[in-house]
Amino acid sequence: MQGTISNPGPRKSLPKLLYTRLLLYLPEFIWAVVGAVWVSDSSVQCEKTVINVIIGTVIASWVIIVFTIIGVLIVFDPLGGKKTFYLTNGVNRNLESSQSGQLLYNVKNTATRVWEKRIRLLCCCIVQDDDHRVAFTSIAELFRAYFSDTDLVPSDIAAGLTLLHQEQDKMESCPKEPEEVLCHSPSSLVTDDLDIELENAAHYMLFAAAAYGWPYYIYTNPFTALCKLNGDCCGNRPTDPDITGSDRHNFHFGSILKITGLQYRDFIHISFHNKIYEIPFFVALDHKKEAIVVAVRGTLSFEDILTDLSADCEDLTLEDVLENGFVHKEYKLVIVGHSLGGGTASILAIMLRNSFPTLRCYAFSPPGGLLSKSLADYTKCFIVSVIVGKDLVARLSMPNMEDLKRRIVRIVANCSRPKYQILLHGCWYEVFGGDPDNFPTELDGRSQDALTQPLLAEESLMVHRSPSYNALEDESHLNSPPQYPRLYLPGKIIHIVEESSSRRLCSSDTKYTARWSNETVFSSILISPKMITDHMPDVVLKALNSLTQEHGSCISCQARECNTDVV
Repeated sequence: MQGTISNPGPRKSLPKLLYTRLLLYLPEFIWAVVGAVWVSDSSVQCEKTVINVIIGTVIASWVIIVFTIIGVLIVFDPLGGKKTFYLTNGVNRNLESSQSGQLLYNVKNTATRVWEKRIRLLCCCIVQDDDHRVAFTSIAELFRAYFSDTDLVPSDIAAGLTLLHQEQDKMESCPKEPEEVLCHSPSSLVTDDLDIELENAAHYMLFAAAAYGWPYYIYTNPFTALCKLNGDCCGNRPTDPDITGSDRHNFHFGSILKITGLQYRDFIHISFHNKIYEIPFFVALDHKKEAIVVAVRGTLSFEDILTDLSADCEDLTLEDVLENGFVHKEYKLVIVGHSLGGGTASILAIMLRNSFPTLRCYAFSPPGGLLSKSLADYTKCFIVSVIVGKDLVARLSMPNMEDLKRRIVRIVANCSRPKYQILLHGCWYEVFGGDPDNFPTELDGRSQDALTQPLLAEESLMVHRSPSYNALEDESHLNSPPQYPRLYLPGKIIHIVEESSSRRLCSSDTKYTARWSNETVFSSILISPKMITDHMPDVVLKALNSLTQEHGSCISCQARECNTDVV
């Protein structure tokens, strides 16, 4: 409660108190063991109230001990002073000597192993093979490089996020031009084309949502889904499509049938096989749109999360991908997917484009850091990305994450309030709303030129110059190659924004607007409680259905007006 995040001086005695408290865990652990033994002894003759109180105390002690151990394993940085040496040496010291170079190499390896152990701990419930170990190492390297230049703890990041959210809300409430610069529709497209694409997107989003199988079906139908699936899935199927992978009790396939409304015979191939870099999908005939639809599932398992976190770039060769491709002579090929499935569908569409020139792809809420600029421009003629609101995933890329880190460091370091006040007001603001707090900062009263230079408080939280500070220094750094290449969303982008929302007792009525947008709108991560919910497949489907129903009602109204004029 003393000092600020960037001024730990008033808290200088706290480390000694923490280590003293840590020593007290040994007798506390012994006391908890003794209490557990005493409680389990049936020969103890005491009042029932006393025994219940002791049982509650013992359980609480074990819960505190377990959570403390987990917290230490996840949060505590065992590198200690070595981290500072490694980071400052990366820029300031001469590492020509073999001794210094070896020390730097050892500290980097130690940091990577620390992150790898944390990831293994979080993924302890899944079977781990060679692919998992490679993924763990790759993700650990990513986290080590991202967090290596900051001295932030999780509570600092939470304080920074809530401050950014309040600052963002204050900026949005200011009477000025919209921050987003939305592009007009291409010259070859008119408003009708947007309506057509929205209608197609609403139709194909059902297939993308169906790829999630029974978890999505139960989530959207919590009271009736299990009864319907038990009734339909326990019977024998008349004709089985080509299915690979495990689908116990046919729950996945039954859910796909319910969501899409297709018949057994409409499915060509279904794969429930799920490993790292191997995602479930299905291929089906869509007679309504006369299309063969390939629907790729989004993130649903630990393996999918590991695939999401693999942020390495790779060259994509487009020539001679498939020499002899065949498709139904009347049916077109459409590839769809949501989230991770949307990104995978986009890459698959690029690879198959030469063999199937009429191919179309609808990527719903795809990851932002997906394609290079030239490749993203190439996909504008056959891929449509659909983004809702402040979706986090559509803005996720390493440059955007570096920018977010820079913004967190700046706003946290320059806030002159204690961290507990920031967190308490932030929790109240996130839960109950209200006016954003106008915390005084060191930025107040500074000139615009001075704002381009980091303050001493910021430098105290940045152990060395990171890529996120390159833009704050002299122009010589602007010409240096970035650590992470800037990647973009695929294809043309439809951005759906919530225009108004009215909540009733048992329901909520939300009105949406849609427009063509461009990749620059998604070049920064927006902090909001809806940054997660706007990504959910049911929210995307609801927004698309709302827009198509509104468009249909407008057409009906116009038709009635024309008939009235004729009469």
